[in-house]
Amino acid sequence: MDTERLVIGIIRGSHGLEGNVKVESTSGEADHFFDLTEVTLKKDGHEKTYVVEDVAGNAANLLMKFKGIDSPEDTAKIRGSEIIVPRSMACPCDKDEYYVEDLKQCTLVYKASGRENGLKLEKSAVMECGTITDVLEGGAGHLLEVVVSESLQSALNSTDETGTSEKAGDGKKRTVLVPFQKEFIGTVDLKRHTVQLMHLWVLE
Repeated sequence: MDTERLVIGIIRGSHGLEGNVKVESTSGEADHFFDLTEVTLKKDGHEKTYVVEDVAGNAANLLMKFKGIDSPEDTAKIRGSEIIVPRSMACPCDKDEYYVEDLKQCTLVYKASGRENGLKLEKSAVMECGTITDVLEGGAGHLLEVVVSESLQSALNSTDETGTSEKAGDGKKRTVLVPFQKEFIGTVDLKRHTVQLMHLWVLE
């Protein structure tokens, strides 16, 4: 999706008989919803623009009403839809907070310290470990979904923890989940589209 548009909420269900819907705010905040006059709803790859008639409640119990959605039957059709707005209408980020769309497609990089679990890496070399494809909700926080790069996967397939050779894998792309926490993630540089990985073993 265009990073100039952001997902700010998800329609979770119907409320009452007049077309109101329950909304989950993806940021956990609600104030920015009250400034909305128009939004785009996206479901199953299809998008449609709706006029916002009313917003009520708070982040824990957020309700919205769209023009033309006037019954439980209407709300059933948009249940599960993502609510998309221009970046300027999204919730402002605080320090060390990032929009999911900005993190997607960033390159996960690792600065080598010399020799990591049998991998011979030049000290201070920067390795491209993979590409962030999504950010998911986890039990203890957010998780970065990462497709491991072919070069790193090849190195991991050919060397075990003791440094002995192993048979290479089948070449299929592998996806791992990395906790988006300071213990595992360092500098996030959106200008360079890179996210620093602190420990290479997380991808093994």
